[in-house]
Amino acid sequence: MSANHSAPVPNADPDELRKFDALAARFWDARGDFRPLHLLNPVRAQFIAGHAPLERARVLDVGCGGGLLAEALARAGAHVTAIDLAPGMIEVARLHAAASALSIDCRVAAAEELLAGGTTGFDVVTCMEMLEHVPEPACMLATLANLVRPGGAVFVSTLNRNLKSFMLAIVGAEYLLQLIPRGTHEYERLIRPSELASWGRSAGLTLQDLSGIALNPLTGRASLSADVDVNYLACFLRP
Repeated sequence: MSANHSAPVPNADPDELRKFDALAARFWDARGDFRPLHLLNPVRAQFIAGHAPLERARVLDVGCGGGLLAEALARAGAHVTAIDLAPGMIEVARLHAAASALSIDCRVAAAEELLAGGTTGFDVVTCMEMLEHVPEPACMLATLANLVRPGGAVFVSTLNRNLKSFMLAIVGAEYLLQLIPRGTHEYERLIRPSELASWGRSAGLTLQDLSGIALNPLTGRASLSADVDVNYLACFLRP
C-alpha cells in the first residue's frame, strides 16, 4: 500500500488573502493604498541590514506582497526567495522585479510548504505585517524559526495592541486620514511585544532587538524609535 502524505495546511485566512489580492494592481503606487508600506520600507531594510549581513545571504521573505522589501534586500546583495499566497501579489512582484532587472524567486507558496519540502537553512527570514493577519501567529513564528539556519536571524514587523495603537493605526490611519483601506487591521489580532517574545522563546528563538517605527504620514518621514507602542520591528536569532 502506498503511504498517504497529506499536504501541509497553510496558516492563512482566506478572507485576508482575498482582501489583499484585490489590491495587488495598486501595490506599487507609492501614493495609493500602500503608501505607508512605501514609507516604512527603507526603515525596515535599514533595521535588517543593521543586524544581519545581506551580501550573498540566502533570504526568505514570507508574505512578500508585491515585493517591496524583497527588492530592497535583493539590491543589498541578497539572494531572495519571496513567497505569498495571494496570486495577484506574486504576479505583481514578478513583473516589477523583472522590470527592475532584479533576480528574485517569487512563488505562490506557504511557509509551511517550504518547510515540509525541505527548503530550509535560510540565513535570514523576514515576515512583515503578516502575523496579525494569520489564524495562528504563534505557529507561524515557529515555522519561521524552522526555516532559518542555526545562527540565522528572523525579522518580524507587526502592530502593538493597546489604546494608542487602536487610535493611531486603525481609527486614524484607516478612518480619519484614509491612509490604508478600512478593515485592513482588526484590533483583536494585533500583537503585544510580550506575546511575540513569548512565542519566540517557545519556538527556540532569542529576541535580539525590539525597535519601534515612528511614522509621520503628513511629512512622509519614518525612522526607528525606542517607542514600540504602535508599529514595531523584532529581530530574533536562532541559536
